[in-house]
Amino acid sequence: MSGFRFSIDRGGTFTDIYAELPNGEGFKVIKLLSEDPLNYDDAPREGIRRVLADYYQDDLTEQTVDAKNIEWIRMGTTIATNALLERKGAPTALLITAGFGDLLQIGDQSRPDLFDLKVSKPELIYSKVVEVEERLRIMHPEDVELNLEQLVGVNGERFVVLKKPNLALLRPHMQQLLVDGIDSLAVVFMHSYACPQHEQMVGELAREMGFKQISLSSEVMPMVKIVSRGDTTSVDSYLTPHIKSYLESFRGGFGGTLQDSQLLFMQSDGGLASAQEFSGSRAILSGPAGGVVGYAVTTYKSKPVIGFDMGGTSTDVSRFGGEYDLAFESETAGVRIQAPQLDIKTVAAGGGSRLFFDNGMFVVGPESAGAHPGPICYRKGGYLTVTDANLILGRVQADYFPNIFGESEDLPLDYAASYRAMESLTAEINLYYEASSRSEMSVESVALGFIEVANEVMARPIREVSVMRGFNIKEHTLASFGGAGGQHSCAIARTLGISSIFIHRFSGILSAYGIGLADIVVERQQPAAEVIDKDGEPSVQNSITHNFKKLEQEGVAELVAQGVKKSAIATYRYLNLRYEGTDTALMVEQPSDLNFAYAFRELYLREFGFELKERAILVDDIRVRAVGSVDTLRSFPLEHTLSAGKVNLQDDRESVQ
Repeated sequence: MSGFRFSIDRGGTFTDIYAELPNGEGFKVIKLLSEDPLNYDDAPREGIRRVLADYYQDDLTEQTVDAKNIEWIRMGTTIATNALLERKGAPTALLITAGFGDLLQIGDQSRPDLFDLKVSKPELIYSKVVEVEERLRIMHPEDVELNLEQLVGVNGERFVVLKKPNLALLRPHMQQLLVDGIDSLAVVFMHSYACPQHEQMVGELAREMGFKQISLSSEVMPMVKIVSRGDTTSVDSYLTPHIKSYLESFRGGFGGTLQDSQLLFMQSDGGLASAQEFSGSRAILSGPAGGVVGYAVTTYKSKPVIGFDMGGTSTDVSRFGGEYDLAFESETAGVRIQAPQLDIKTVAAGGGSRLFFDNGMFVVGPESAGAHPGPICYRKGGYLTVTDANLILGRVQADYFPNIFGESEDLPLDYAASYRAMESLTAEINLYYEASSRSEMSVESVALGFIEVANEVMARPIREVSVMRGFNIKEHTLASFGGAGGQHSCAIARTLGISSIFIHRFSGILSAYGIGLADIVVERQQPAAEVIDKDGEPSVQNSITHNFKKLEQEGVAELVAQGVKKSAIATYRYLNLRYEGTDTALMVEQPSDLNFAYAFRELYLREFGFELKERAILVDDIRVRAVGSVDTLRSFPLEHTLSAGKVNLQDDRESVQ
């Protein structure tokens, strides 16, 4: 008997659960508030409990949920993102090369708002800094006669040891960190991306002393640029304990019966990872990444697709044209992250975005009502939001919305309360314009005004992932999903000139559904110092080819250890390339003719509108992506039960997926 399969997206407002029943008996969909402390401790576990209780007709409690009949659970979660936004990660210390203690605080001096007279920098995520007396540099020919200690880097390059870490002197400083309650370390040394030995020495000492989380930059993200690498390592050290704590809590709800092999998590790059490999630096886009996989697998045929995922807290926008667009450097909550992530643009405009009238302007967000207390219509004494405006305009029908509100979780949306709140705001707006010749606005026109403002906010990132990258927006299909996507997709498409919209049957839970369609992915990366011939000969140096094979072997071995059959594993090769004299690198997948130079020039020309033909092309990094195909969700005809509420759709068409 095949067991239950759960695909779960724990979002900021709602948690979506797609569950396959044993032996192909069908599926159930459950949508719960992500936070509802009066009724349950953990939304994903509660959803699993409800599916099992309904199937076995047994009034299970959270304490009696047994995982023995569960084949697998795959989950995307916003716990890492929320912890970073709210600065609620683990107390963390930064160990960095002496003389660079304030480097991450200084950052790269970018100025997003050039003319802002008062620049407010985000709060640092580490609370203590320890400067470590250590230093390396690449060996020069004249160093041969100096008889200095040497170390060999990952690419065979020789480094001169100018100063070796004195562990005896470092130990008391680290002991003081433990006394201060800091047991999470981020270790970031100069040149460690290519020569990691000094970081490894300090990491071994930290393990011996009892630090619970030790993130070495040479392991987290071995790439050049110490600022981005340092920020990424700090994020990993700051968030990973938070993730592990949640995993332990989640497992604890199954009484110890949930095995490691049953639980996988969605990473920011669109691939699944085991619970042991799921870390803070790769969890930032865990939930939204499931949506990208969902629409990519179910919507794309030959026409490129724009993904429009409007949820309760934010809206995520992305593009799929046959392969996943990955970004390798991004910024979240004021922190630079150098890790492979799906190129997803997020704006703080969702169903839960609050509505304000400020100095004669209609303002939507960025503040969100969240799941608790939520919009006014949620019956929790919440705030006026986009959802309330859509309810007033009839775009949300209370009769078709789950009756999960009120103290007993059995009441519908409160239309009357939403209308009263909008009516009060309308009176304020009309009073403001009373002295002008402007005609009085109705409650409905005010609601529509807020919707139009929200639509314009959400249209901007769509242009950013398409038009601003050289693509014709009119040639795309708009894949609309998320709990609120269908309420806005037609207006968004009309604004952008898009003629076709695809709304999947599971559009309201497509991020959860997509997580169940994803593959297991292992990434391996190492720095390089090679030059590709500027003439663009279709060949790759032997050293690069050798390193490709080594990284492929490591990635395949990792997937096999996780239970993936070797015959089901595919590997993909990438080079991180840039023109000599520039600092903007692009990750290029190995083309069929092996001509990386030509592929890089084509990509550079499309992205930036010009090329530097006479420049040599430098290789900064070598990357391998090992993808293991595993059992994914089945497809069911539309006449199957759609949700635990026994809503049936009678339709003889086949499932889209």
